[in-house]
Amino acid sequence: RGVGVRAEGRAPVRGGAELFADEAGQIPAGRVTSGAFGPSAGGPVAMGYVPTHLATPGTRLFAGVRGRFLPVQVAALPFVAPTFRR
Repeated sequence: RGVGVRAEGRAPVRGGAELFADEAGQIPAGRVTSGAFGPSAGGPVAMGYVPTHLATPGTRLFAGVRGRFLPVQVAALPFVAPTFRR
């Protein structure tokens, strides 16, 4: 299922990064499809795919980035509520 992902630190999680259900990186949980720093969101944001049972906003996962496992959370989309009017 497609989800939003927010990194808990300042390092962006890029597309292609693996998501894991445990801090040791032993239980695969999905993959990031795209990610970057989101100025309007106030930090790094990403989108990816995880199994349905892990798609609840607030679920803690870990992203494999440069040999480390960074904590991330599944987030509701959109990351920032639209404020425009027509």
